[in-house]
Order: sequence, then C-alpha cells, then structure tokens
Amino acid sequence: MKDQATKVDPITLEVIRHGVVAIANQIDANITRTAFSPFIYEYKDYAVGLIDAQGRIVAQNTGGMPIFVADSVGMAAREGLRVYGADSMRHGDVILCNDPLVQGQHLNNVVMYTPVRIGERRERLIGFFAINMHWMDIGGSVPRSTDIFMEGLQLPTVKLWQEGRRNDDLYRLIARNSRFPTELLGDIEAQLAGCLLGRDLLADLADRYGVEDYEAAVDALLDQSEAASRARIAAMPAGEYTAHAMLDGDGESDTPLPITVRVRVHGSELTVDYSGLPPQVAGCINAGYFGGGLTTARVGFKYLMGSDEPANEGTFRPLKLILPPNTLLSGSPTAPIGNYNRSFPTVIDAVIRAFEHVLPQHVTGGHFGTFAVLRMQGRRLSGAHLDFIDGGYGGWGAGAGHDGSGPYRTMAHGDTRVVPIELQEALYPFMVEEFALRQDSGGAGEYRGGLGLLKSYRITEPLNIRVDFDRLRCPPWGVCGGKDAKSGWVTVHKSSGEVITLYKTKAHPVQPGDVICMEVGGGGGYGPPERRSRDLVSRDIARGYISKEAARSDYGFDG
Repeated sequence: MKDQATKVDPITLEVIRHGVVAIANQIDANITRTAFSPFIYEYKDYAVGLIDAQGRIVAQNTGGMPIFVADSVGMAAREGLRVYGADSMRHGDVILCNDPLVQGQHLNNVVMYTPVRIGERRERLIGFFAINMHWMDIGGSVPRSTDIFMEGLQLPTVKLWQEGRRNDDLYRLIARNSRFPTELLGDIEAQLAGCLLGRDLLADLADRYGVEDYEAAVDALLDQSEAASRARIAAMPAGEYTAHAMLDGDGESDTPLPITVRVRVHGSELTVDYSGLPPQVAGCINAGYFGGGLTTARVGFKYLMGSDEPANEGTFRPLKLILPPNTLLSGSPTAPIGNYNRSFPTVIDAVIRAFEHVLPQHVTGGHFGTFAVLRMQGRRLSGAHLDFIDGGYGGWGAGAGHDGSGPYRTMAHGDTRVVPIELQEALYPFMVEEFALRQDSGGAGEYRGGLGLLKSYRITEPLNIRVDFDRLRCPPWGVCGGKDAKSGWVTVHKSSGEVITLYKTKAHPVQPGDVICMEVGGGGGYGPPERRSRDLVSRDIARGYISKEAARSDYGFDG
C-alpha cells in the first residue's frame, strides 16, 4: 500500500472525497425524478457508481443496491477495457453489459456506462460513470428457467451510443424483446441521462482541481479505506470461524441446500471460504463468481467493517475469497440465474453469524433472510401484459444493546423503498386491505428481534400469482441466547372460504374476491429472554408488537 495522501493537500482531498459522492447522489435523485416504471422511481432498483480508469469502484450513491456496486459496475467497465481497449472507448460512447459471464447476475441487471475523458481533445481517460439498473423486462420465460438461454436478451458489452451517435438498431432490438417497451425505454432514457450528466460533472470536478490532484486523491481515498479495513480486521481475534444455514430448495426441488461458510482472520486480512457451498443447482437461483460469491462476501465483510468508511475498491483489498467453480455462487456460463439473488441474504447472514462467539458485541441475530417475493401476472382488459412484483419487508436481528429494526428489505438491498399503496392500487387490479406490523414475528430475547410486515390484497381481476419465500427450515436465528424469529409465507383466502398456504409456487390462479395475505418473517433475538426489562415487555404488549400469550410463553410475563 502506497501513501498517496502526501501528493494532494488534505483540504482538496476532502472536497474530492465528498464531491464524488455528491455527484452520485445527484444522479440518483435525477433517476428517481425521470424514470418511467415504479420499480425504478419508487422502489429504486438501481445503483450509481464512479469507476476509475482501471475499473476500480471509487464512489457510489448513498443507499444504492449493495449487490450492484459491490463489483458488478466495476466488472462491466473492466470487461469493456478488455473488449475495446482504453483508446477505443471514446467520449460519447455509451456501453451496455448484462453478460452473465461477466457480472454473474440475472439478465435484467444491465450496467450502462460511459467513459470520462478530459483535456482539450478529450485525450485523457480518468474513469467511467456507471449505472446498474434493473430493466423491468427483456423477454425470456419469466420468471423461471433451466438455462441462461431461456432468460432473455444477452448484451455482451455493446455500444448503445458511439461517439455521440445513437445506435437505433440496438434500441429497436431491445424494444422488440420486451413486453413493456414504453416503460423500459423510458427507464433507459433516465439511465442514459444519468450517465451523461454524471460524466460531465465528474469531468468538471477533475478539471477544477487538476487531473494530477484528482487521480492522486482517488488513490489516497482507496488507500485510506484499505487502512481502515485492515485496522478493523487486526483488532479481531485471529482464527477460523464457521457458520451453517440452509435454503429450503432451488425452486425446482424441495431438497434443502445446506450453506456452510468459513471465515478466517489472519493478521490484517480476512478470508471468506465458500468451499462449503452446494454445487450448482437445476433451479435458477445460481449466480456467477463476481455477481454472486464475490458480491456476497463483500457485502458481509462491509457489515462487519462498519459504516465509518465508504465502500470502494480500497475497502475490499484485505478481503480474500476461496470459491471453487460451479457452485451455487460460481455457476457455469450457461447456469440458470433468473432468481440469482435468492441465496444472498442467507449467505450474508451466515458470514456475520460466524463471529457470534468471538465478537458478540458486533453480531446481530439473523434477519428474515429471504426476498419474500409475491408476483402477480395476467392481462389487462386492453390485452396488454400485467406484471406486478411486491417484495416483502421483514425484521432484522437484535444486537448488543438494541432491539432489531425493520421492517426493511434484506441486507442485499440497501435503501430500496416501499412502493406507496395508493400507487399500487392505481396501477394494478387489487385493493390493499391491511398493511401492518406482524405481531409476534420477532425473536424473543434480552433485545427483541425486529418485526415483519403483514399485507393483504383483495383481488379485483383474474390473475396468476407466483410466490417465492424461503428460510422455513432455517428460521431467522437468535444469537447469544436469543430465540429464533418466525419465518414468512403467503396465504390465499378464497372467496369460497378455502385457505391455501404457499411458500414456493410457479403459478397459482386467483379470482376476484380472493384475498392474498403476505406475512413476512422477523429478526432473531439477542440474549436470554429472561433478561429483558419488564417495562420493555409491557411496552411491546401495549404497542401490539407482541401478544399477551407470547409475553407469557417467551418472557414469563403476566403483568
């Protein structure tokens, strides 16, 4: 590690440090204002990244999807350097990539990026401005598959714009491969505008302080983040620590998938060993090496490192990864990956759980740990396709000195938001009858786990629903004596009075008048329940967080 801080004065360094993040946040806000689909402008299924000329992540928007910026944007830029070479990536080029061989995530995650060049003739490449955005539909046999060729349009590093000239053929190809071309093309325009404005703002920043100082500042920022990570690791007890978890199945089979994670602390380096992951599976929950194994290791590592330093390439230099090929998180080139992220929350949870007995003050109970997907599909009266995806929000685990938080999305999601009910009801054929915290869903403990969400929809038109919940066999665990939380599921209350419980299903028909109830899991507790303050138990009862029955059985409370 070299000391670059002496090459740029500290005030300029801090201005650039905050400047690159401010640019990413400005583009984030612009995308929210200009995108067409609620998946982008409300749910915020995207992330913004600033990449240097070597393809290293320098900065990202606050709250962007962690699994997008952990390395997918950098990998896309590095692949562009390999395919085109730096000299052939010109000002005005805009490049797309969703290549599973590169990013290892499902094909809907499309990285768009543009070179940032400065100088009178734009001769000096200082980096790339990149946005990874979930494109709402790119064809394919949504949502399940048995190989990558069933999953939609593959874009293996291609230029959407070349030196400022639009590639109309590629636009037509993209539109023809989508069931929702109007919304998709609108989102693409928001993504494009973000890339171009971000490029210009970054170029202005480098011009203002001089390219030499800018590049020295980037090196210093990465070195400082590396030093902070190494110091945090060096303070951990040396040794090898193991955690076990389980997935319920791969969506094609109910055979459980055991997850074993080993974490080694040695000096100022930390190694995540995924040799205990199951082999690649037939269902489409596989992921590639970079978008799967490396991404989850980095996200888990960053949770352990804390939030004092930003997540950039320097942060992850002390992290080493052992991951054999052809596993659940290092699938083969043709592995089905349509639901690539289903294992991520559980794997990230396990990385953190490995430290339960050596760093109890830093470890939390397991969070609800599943993407908790409820999807409704059908046709509108006009004949147009209808596709609604709602993701469950659940409880996070309690920790030393605090109850669990939530309901939030998983550790893989960042600050993805709840889409307003009023907007959902305006766009889709249902009415939301209940939207509440799910009582008794959090694990009991000295500190109680966070609560999951309960949401009920009354259907107004015929639909097919698809459900993908997990962790029934591996409920969100308590730590340090805390109890497990409840898992989640979906129940369908038919107008006939029949009640059906669903966990994973490819398609289930529902009719007008049926009520779908989504119950999301909670977070695990921390510490023995008998140590919980009686005042806190009484407060939880009064607020409806726990029932009187749970207070008696879990806490021995009869007040």
